[in-house]
Amino acid sequence: MRVRRAAARMGELIDALLKMSRLSRGELKLERVDLSRLAGEVLEELRVGDGKRQVDIQIEPDLFVIGDATLLRNLLGNLLGNAWKFTRDRVGAQIEFGAVQRETGPEYFVRDNGAGFSQEYVDKLFRPFQRLHQNEDFAGHGIGLASVKRIVERHGGTIRAEGEVGRGATFWFTLPREKLID
Repeated sequence: MRVRRAAARMGELIDALLKMSRLSRGELKLERVDLSRLAGEVLEELRVGDGKRQVDIQIEPDLFVIGDATLLRNLLGNLLGNAWKFTRDRVGAQIEFGAVQRETGPEYFVRDNGAGFSQEYVDKLFRPFQRLHQNEDFAGHGIGLASVKRIVERHGGTIRAEGEVGRGATFWFTLPREKLID
């Protein structure tokens, strides 16, 4: 039984690695993307999958970018999925998606008040298979944030994270303000 479980886990990890490697290939299909709408869709799917959860969700409206819609949905799916997962034990769970205007343009964020992480380990977050929580506490493969980083970088942006154990996490990312060519 233990060998089967280990083999199944290895298969899942290989599938996750293959999925991540595909993010680096292929042409970007650039179009105008409503990140607010995508965030709403992702969070609605999470809510339907776990209808008993009470989560205060705030999504800033009208956050549009130019990018590959499929990859950006994957990015938000990973970030918001993590926020959902890491707030599961929090009474008064909160998840927020928005943007702050900086000198260089908007910086988007996903913020939660969940398990958080020690800032001491922030450099490990975006590396494949680097997990800061035990699999028994929070299931996962350790590929999601590495995928997010690849997607952001493929779009020419940057990503960073801030966290505090027991107080939540905020993931900040930029996407260039390219204009659609008519």
